[in-house]
Amino acid sequence: MKIEFYKHNLGEEEIRSVVQALNSIFLTTGPRVAEFEQKFASYLDAAYAVTTSSWTTGAFLTLKAWGIGPGDEVIVPAMTFIATANIVLHCGAVPVFVDVEPETGLIDVNLTERLITPKTKAVIPVHLYGQMADMIKLRSLADSYNLRILEDSAHCIEGERDGVKPGALGDAAAFSFYATKNITCGEGGAVVTNDADLAEKLKALRIHGMSKSAADRYTSAFRHWDMEILGYKANLTDFQAALLLNQLATIEEKWKRKELICRRYEEAFSEAGIAFPKVLPGSKSARHLMTVWVRNRDRVLTELQEMGIGVAVNFRAVHLMKYYRETFGYARGNYPVAEQIGDSTISLPLYPKLQEQEIDYVIKCVISAAGKS
Repeated sequence: MKIEFYKHNLGEEEIRSVVQALNSIFLTTGPRVAEFEQKFASYLDAAYAVTTSSWTTGAFLTLKAWGIGPGDEVIVPAMTFIATANIVLHCGAVPVFVDVEPETGLIDVNLTERLITPKTKAVIPVHLYGQMADMIKLRSLADSYNLRILEDSAHCIEGERDGVKPGALGDAAAFSFYATKNITCGEGGAVVTNDADLAEKLKALRIHGMSKSAADRYTSAFRHWDMEILGYKANLTDFQAALLLNQLATIEEKWKRKELICRRYEEAFSEAGIAFPKVLPGSKSARHLMTVWVRNRDRVLTELQEMGIGVAVNFRAVHLMKYYRETFGYARGNYPVAEQIGDSTISLPLYPKLQEQEIDYVIKCVISAAGKS
């Protein structure tokens, strides 16, 4: 049996929506982007959503809008995708890594305070696999030291913890619409915030710092635009937004199916003694990834591939990447929990189109391969 790691959920509705966008006047940022931004903000109970060309550009522009640059430090968990740390470097600041919780892989807030210095300007908690970090505790800590919080919500649109959604307690939350995310337009992202000034600054930064977007310039009487700040090129297109609008309308329905699949995985793996990240009481995981933690990971990964199962590794510890080791002198042993997770993690197929027999086959193969460790 061949089981792909991921299959998107795009269908005829999304295709029709894109065709309509392609037959309209606007291909770049236009009315469909504005509509999606409004609906996405509403879904998250936030005041503003600003779409961007990717999670990376949205998160980077947020740090730039806050004035973070050379001489500043930003605290980042060592277990995350490299982009979380890279955006800090692109601002000219320094990412300061913190270890993670052994049961969840989430940022260990209890270890965070000791890393705060006069140079620290922000913290980027990662809502890993779809489960939110402890935002209540982190907000309290950040307020004590006058720090910004940028939530890395690339995995976490549908998530909730202690009654709090992404973006509610952070100063901003950045989301991803990459090909494998719970809603996707191939590439793309958004920043959600309740800060009106930040939202307006992000809208300018994503179009070179111009005072008027294409939609502003061509849907009313012509008025000259100005360049008010030094910006970048990071906007979303209308046909990408057309893809997202229909998916957003069905996101909870798709989440329910993924929740059922994850519970089947978790029940079977618990009985087999296979470890996986725990979803904590009071948390609703967005269920972006289903990962297991196994001994002899690379051998198990190879065996699963040979059995026809698509797998991935999310993620290896960032500080052990060659660039970070050579640039900052990091070594194995600096962040042991992140390293242990990075050495043992395997992500399994998880998407609403998975059939029952496919789930059974994945479970059978994982138990078989991991049992040989």
